[in-house]
Amino acid sequence: MMMQRTQLLLPLAMEATMLAQQQRGMATLKMISIRLKSVKNIQKITQSMKMVSAAKYARAERDLKAARPYGIGAQQFFEKTEIQPDEKAEPKKLLIAVTSDRGLCGAVHTGVARLIRGELAQDEANTKVFCVGDKSRAILSRLYGKNILMVANEVGRLPPTFLDASKIANEVLQTGYDYTEGKIVYNRFKSVVSYQCSTLPIFSGSTVEKSEKLAVYDSLDSDVVKSYLEFSLASLIFYTMKEGACSEQSSRMTAMDNASKNAGEMIDKLTLTFNRTRQAVITRELIEIISGAAALT
Repeated sequence: MMMQRTQLLLPLAMEATMLAQQQRGMATLKMISIRLKSVKNIQKITQSMKMVSAAKYARAERDLKAARPYGIGAQQFFEKTEIQPDEKAEPKKLLIAVTSDRGLCGAVHTGVARLIRGELAQDEANTKVFCVGDKSRAILSRLYGKNILMVANEVGRLPPTFLDASKIANEVLQTGYDYTEGKIVYNRFKSVVSYQCSTLPIFSGSTVEKSEKLAVYDSLDSDVVKSYLEFSLASLIFYTMKEGACSEQSSRMTAMDNASKNAGEMIDKLTLTFNRTRQAVITRELIEIISGAAALT
């Protein structure tokens, strides 16, 4: 009686096992197919972003060539006048972080934030940060939120203009923070595949007026110095924003190109896995059919 019951239940158990294996194989194929489709869609997005970044990079490089005289002229003024911070005054430093609001561009914004974090670690109490772009604010606010003086948003969506730089320079001067010296921290463009995090010095009006080389000019009053400092600060910010925009677009183009290549490699691996899994399912089904036919005969 027990043998007869076992003989009756054995085919049912084998059928249930084969059905479970078949369903498992089909479920695996479906999961691989969904993932493959998702990666292909991501590859299309990264390829499109690479093409857009390439077009924006070409324009940013042309704009940078036109903006370089602004930065070089302002730099030469500070270099030739040999301005030094007043050692008797209370040491107050201002750091202007030039980034943007957009990501997916490698470590462009992280490098600027890392350099500023190093400056803040040395003298946190007497240092304030003016963030140009929301990315620098997001990174620095985690540890040094109280040191952020102001944030300029809506940067990076459109090419920066001198009007944008003038507004930022005006906000810097209107903050009321009486700094003795400062730096503009930005990414200096070197080539399509490289950039360097650099700094440019800036000084307050009172510090410039005490320069020995400017003291020989009797016609220079405080209003003239103030007007020129406003223009030079706007020029430096404009120049650094152009350098940062060019570095950002080239880095985003490289990042999207690498992402597209990685997606292509993943598509090849998933396609191979899909074909092998499908072949295994087909082979198993054929074995089941042949085994069933042999059992009937």
